[in-house]
Amino acid sequence: MIRNDALDLLPVRHAVPELLTALEERGTAVLHAPPGTGKTTLVPLALAGLIGDGAERRVLVAEPRRMAVRAAARRMAWLLGEEVGGSVGFSVRGERRAGPDTRVEVVTTGVLLQRLQRDPELAGVDVVLLDECHERHLDADTALAFLVDVRAALRPELGLIAASATSDAAAWAELLTVLDGGGPAPVVRAEGKVHGSAIHFAPPPAVVRPAHGTWVDPALLRHVAATVREALERHEGDLLCFLPGTGEIARTAGLLAGVDAEVLQLHGRAPAAVQDAVLRGGGPGGRRRVVLTTSVAESSLTVPGVRIVVDSGLSREPRTDHARGLGSLATVPVSAAVATQRAGRAGREAFGTVYRCWSAAEDARLARFPAPEIRVADLTDFALRAACWGDPSAAGLALLDAPPAGAMAAARQVLTAIGAVDGEGRATDRGVRMSRLGLHPRLGRALLDGAPEVGARRAAEVVALLSEEPPREYGDDLAAAWREARRGGDGYGARWKAEVRRLERSAGEAAGPGADGRAAGPGAAGEDAVAGLLTALAFPERVARAREQGGCLMVSGTGARLSEGSGLRSAPWLAVAVADRTVQSAVARVRLAAVVDEAVARRAAGHLLSSGEEVHWEDGDVVARSVERLGAVELTVRPLRDAADPALVRAALLDGLRREGTGLLRWSRDAVELRSRLAFLHRVVGEPWPEVSEEALLGRAAEWLEPELSRARRRADLGRIDAGEGLRRLLPWATGEAGRLDELAPERIELPSGSRIRVEYGGERPVLAVKLQEMFGLAETPRVAGVPVLVHLLSPAGRPAAVTSDLASFWREGYRAVRAELRGRYPKHPWPEDPSVAEPTRHTSARLRRER
Repeated sequence: MIRNDALDLLPVRHAVPELLTALEERGTAVLHAPPGTGKTTLVPLALAGLIGDGAERRVLVAEPRRMAVRAAARRMAWLLGEEVGGSVGFSVRGERRAGPDTRVEVVTTGVLLQRLQRDPELAGVDVVLLDECHERHLDADTALAFLVDVRAALRPELGLIAASATSDAAAWAELLTVLDGGGPAPVVRAEGKVHGSAIHFAPPPAVVRPAHGTWVDPALLRHVAATVREALERHEGDLLCFLPGTGEIARTAGLLAGVDAEVLQLHGRAPAAVQDAVLRGGGPGGRRRVVLTTSVAESSLTVPGVRIVVDSGLSREPRTDHARGLGSLATVPVSAAVATQRAGRAGREAFGTVYRCWSAAEDARLARFPAPEIRVADLTDFALRAACWGDPSAAGLALLDAPPAGAMAAARQVLTAIGAVDGEGRATDRGVRMSRLGLHPRLGRALLDGAPEVGARRAAEVVALLSEEPPREYGDDLAAAWREARRGGDGYGARWKAEVRRLERSAGEAAGPGADGRAAGPGAAGEDAVAGLLTALAFPERVARAREQGGCLMVSGTGARLSEGSGLRSAPWLAVAVADRTVQSAVARVRLAAVVDEAVARRAAGHLLSSGEEVHWEDGDVVARSVERLGAVELTVRPLRDAADPALVRAALLDGLRREGTGLLRWSRDAVELRSRLAFLHRVVGEPWPEVSEEALLGRAAEWLEPELSRARRRADLGRIDAGEGLRRLLPWATGEAGRLDELAPERIELPSGSRIRVEYGGERPVLAVKLQEMFGLAETPRVAGVPVLVHLLSPAGRPAAVTSDLASFWREGYRAVRAELRGRYPKHPWPEDPSVAEPTRHTSARLRRER
């Protein structure tokens, strides 16, 4: 019996006629309906003609989460007075409850994608409703893009509805028709049932450190628990508390010990029986309930009895380090849209109360919407789906956000390495088989390649472990976790066994006709070896060799560390299944790994195997080796000594010069002075005189150090290269200007006394240091390249007496003071009253008289 009384309470019923008209006239529409209006339950029944007087249709409803799939199917069946599997059924990975009479089938977006790739026309389906599009999950974005393509190219009669609970309906309306040019799809709006809720901001009383990675400040969790206790005391009804992950849920549950309510934990890994009990509502004996939940309760389902929401303000999103091939989770502040969704849980059945564990000022700074998963996630699975769809670049797909180029390049690199796509990015037959396994392509590779060797059953068991990370209490040894899962004493074990059955069937189907899924001798390998092989096949770039103190180096070049006390620390090689790296850490943390040997490492990561000469500058000298390496891991090393390729040695020496500078060369006094003279000419005259700064010389080292550089083999040989000889090669010989070097910047200047005095070019101006008596009779200051030298006039003992660049002025004005001071100290030397006309000399007055 149809429960019309319950259906009549759902506000979306008033929008159904408009939606049906839009579907009839345009074949597509956007349904904008706030949480709690019934868009997930009433609308599919109306589209299928199971309620009302609409035409009979077969409707496929896609939800982003398995929990929402089961809840929606159960609710719709209840509204019809039936059991699930009749008019309303559901399908999730590994479980299907539907029959020949099923008119509404609820599926996950992942299941929908699998069906689209097997049968793009979706034969037998009349309408597809994509629910919760606003959450921007990658599978949902991909499914919508494929469906838009199907409507434009294959089945224009296929109905398509995008349902969103947020205010971005216009963007979806444009996207639904972007390939047919028919203008934006109609937007049908349903008004929400306004029970309303009171919003209270309840920031922590003390400073809380920002979350990073999966770490959340315990002070925040203590504040959340205190807020839950306060809300229970002040308000009636059950309470829904949003936390970022299962770890925070467990810790908060501990902090709520002794509270006068039943504390339940709701998340994607909770056993189905627990999920069902939460969604049925009603605690034992009418006892109040506190439901601690992750984002799974934000939309698509109602937790009955809830009148209070406590929101931690945090959510957990995937992140991918494409350079290292590591995935991780990031704890981030919720967006304004998500906060609104969570608050809506309080007012679904009556007026509610919401406590936000942040300030009003912080609320104003929240991002409008969550980050689309396509911008931050690993795109390997997406890239394979796009390639199998016939659009390897995804450029022709109807997507709100284009996939980042770097992430797509990283994804194609992985797919090429495992043979899923060819050099042009097109899907291979092997890639098509992988895409139909309902697994990440890496795990698909492990299942396809591992099953013939270890048997389909054992391959399926290990891949099932890799597809959903076991609970942390299972430990970091994958083989030990495998044995724990087999015992099956918890919710994870039950899910694992169901996935094993599915994968075992899939392995047989993928192997092709005649295959029985048995290996030639699977019993020969122990569980540790099987776990290691499968993990290495899935994550070849994470094969790692042990280093000291529990560290290891992955072949990708990423360093990692095992936890203290890990039993894997003694293993020489590992295949790392799960690792994460925080922003603050230089190395990754190994969460789950299996023991392998070098042979398995070589096989799994064979595409990274290389050998050859490696010559480079290290620790101040040339190091030449013959190296066999697996990615970043050195397998064998042999010194080459003098047998190394001269070109590689020359490149290493140039690198050493760039790192340590031209000081590695032999700089005689003449070489240093030549460099100073050239620097002076470049500064004063310019071209064609070369720049001889450190940067310029290093940039042209290959030019001015030949042929000596090509004969050098090590650091000591550089020390024997005459830098001055090399600098002369930089002189402008081609223009003939090189011959003017001694004219423009002479090494020495000849004075009237007969002395040839060296000019120092190392400062801002050329300096001539000369005894004062040798400059007598010289009225004009000597010049080089037109620049007056700076004359340092010295006493007979060679000590500074005066500095001038204008001798004529000095003779007139400065000489008297110098004469008066030094004449008595050096009476044997001439001190004429008028030095401008006196005879220059290098000698004393007595010798000067004798020579006359």
